Amino acid sequence: MDIRAFNREAWDKQVESGQNPWTQPVSPEIITAARRGEFFVLLTEQKQVPKDWIPHLKGLDVLCLACGGGQQAPIFAAAGAKVSVLDNSPKQLDRDRFVAKRDGLQLMTVEGDMRDLSFFTDESFDFIFHPVSNVFCPDVLPVWKEAFRVLRFGGTMLAGMMNPVYYIFDIFKMEEGGILEVKHSIPYSDAESLPPEKLQEFKEKGTPLEFSHTLTDLLGGQCDAGFRIIGLYEDHHSGCLLSKYHPTYIATRAIKL
Repeated sequence: MDIRAFNREAWDKQVESGQNPWTQPVSPEIITAARRGEFFVLLTEQKQVPKDWIPHLKGLDVLCLACGGGQQAPIFAAAGAKVSVLDNSPKQLDRDRFVAKRDGLQLMTVEGDMRDLSFFTDESFDFIFHPVSNVFCPDVLPVWKEAFRVLRFGGTMLAGMMNPVYYIFDIFKMEEGGILEVKHSIPYSDAESLPPEKLQEFKEKGTPLEFSHTLTDLLGGQCDAGFRIIGLYEDHHSGCLLSKYHPTYIATRAIKL
């Protein structure tokens, strides 16, 4: 299975449906406020990124990594950064171009794989913003290695990720029946664990395939790539049964020294 192509088509369908909040462009009012330096962004679902995690953006070269949708990239551009946004979904990138045209912003959009940043030269960016989109990638280690390569020394990478504990449970029983039943080992893969009829349903409905990663790869992988993690917080899914008992998201702040 070509997972990248599957998820590209799925995310394009998510944009077309208009139901996924991560495909909704920010409003002109949010961009106006960002131009005054008044904004917040999300790496995970609910908790805002701490303000002291975000460097002074004016003039910085910023990469929004696997981060299309017309949200974070336009905000950073409005705040004065020179922004490039890479995403696998052309229609998600269309959202960024829409906001840029509507509000007179300059940003570069690049269609590509978060594991392959060969479009960019070494040490191209001062700041990388990478949300929970690595959950749609089978292998997260190349993401960290490529991010480290294109980040300048002294630069910062903010990353969001799913806590692997979320994927040990039967997702369908948890979401549809309110039952926490341990079913899967970690790392988990939709592509390997879902039956053929469910994969076909995902394809028809435009549901992206998800993949868990071990904490060794999510956190240790950043360190092995050369990053130094200097901050971490957890967050919760809204309306998720597991969130009553355990955080489902992790966000990290890492620097390249």
